Amino acid sequence: MKKTKMLSFLSLIFVLMFSLVACNTNEPTKTTEDPNKTDDKGSAEVGMVNIGYTGPLSGPAALYGERTLNGVKMAAEEINNAGGFEVNGKKYKLNVVSLDDKYLPNEAGANAKRLMQENKTPIIFTPHSGGVAALQVFNQQDKFIIGAYTSEPKITETGNKLTVRIPPRYDGYIEPFTKYTMDNFGKKIAFLPTASQYGKDWAEKLQPHWEAQGGEVVFNSSIDFTKETDFFTLITNALKEKPDVLFIGGASEPTAKVAKQARELGFKGGFIVMDQAKFDEMKRVTGSYELLNGSIGVMPLVNSDSPAIPDFVKNYNAKYKEDPGSEAGLNYIAMHIFVEAMKAAGSVDDPEKIRAHMQDGLDNLPEDKKVYVIPTIDANGGFEAELIVAAVENGEIVPIKVD
Repeated sequence: MKKTKMLSFLSLIFVLMFSLVACNTNEPTKTTEDPNKTDDKGSAEVGMVNIGYTGPLSGPAALYGERTLNGVKMAAEEINNAGGFEVNGKKYKLNVVSLDDKYLPNEAGANAKRLMQENKTPIIFTPHSGGVAALQVFNQQDKFIIGAYTSEPKITETGNKLTVRIPPRYDGYIEPFTKYTMDNFGKKIAFLPTASQYGKDWAEKLQPHWEAQGGEVVFNSSIDFTKETDFFTLITNALKEKPDVLFIGGASEPTAKVAKQARELGFKGGFIVMDQAKFDEMKRVTGSYELLNGSIGVMPLVNSDSPAIPDFVKNYNAKYKEDPGSEAGLNYIAMHIFVEAMKAAGSVDDPEKIRAHMQDGLDNLPEDKKVYVIPTIDANGGFEAELIVAAVENGEIVPIKVD
């Protein structure tokens, strides 16, 4: 009898405790596909769209990955803070889900599978060509758009109808980069780019063009930035061939270390800098532009003249305590374009409809979001933007006209 009373008493205590906890728990507002359903405060419920990201968030390319992700997140936060966006009379907000792939294509593929299975992401951003290629194996079957932050032309020449290439294709840089360095330094070049597939593709495009202009490749190697941190031996071997120009590139930080070590070893010539590396980000490693004199590469975003840039730079700097590069800027504008495409498509979860309305997304992009001018998307899914090229001369950024 006593045992029964004790059990009853304990049961009563448990019920009371559970009731008190329940009374003091704030339930999050649930989302629903019904735009007319309201929460307990009487306001229309807001749907959530998960946006995926897989990129390097650890290792030598971590800063590169973080800055691409920052652009996506900053755009999403702006949209959410403005109350979200409306599609077919229903409000939505964005939730960015990011995973680290360590710059490895196989990890990117596994991450994309996980993002789709766990979060049903209609768009997955990735900032390297190897990752894009891995995702293209199954993205049409699994039905998600790849937001491809790579200038590799091949990724939009595969016939994949759910890939959007965000930066301009890199082969447009080869002619002006070659002309500038040949005119100013000479025709002997040593190749020391990143060992990634992107670096190999760049080298394969540059070499025949360089040679067609009467140049000579005197040293041809690459650097695996995921494994190597000291480049003196390789650079020393390259400089023994007395090149006039070094072809370097990859993520900005290790690329800057290559340039810095080449100068420390006495190299006086010019640099062709692959478009992945950015002068302003390299400067954080070299300490000034002086070490980069004679370099040609992509114009830093902060030196561009788009009317939307001052506010973007100010807001980004306030949030991340540094100036934005093109990684942040291009992914920021891409996220806004995708949202405009969703609105025009009348869908947040049909990737084929969203992809079909990307030109509407470009056309409807608000002026204050145009940190880059991107008038069109080509038939293969590549944004077509003007190439903005710069050189470093006398420690200053100098615009270079591209015909």
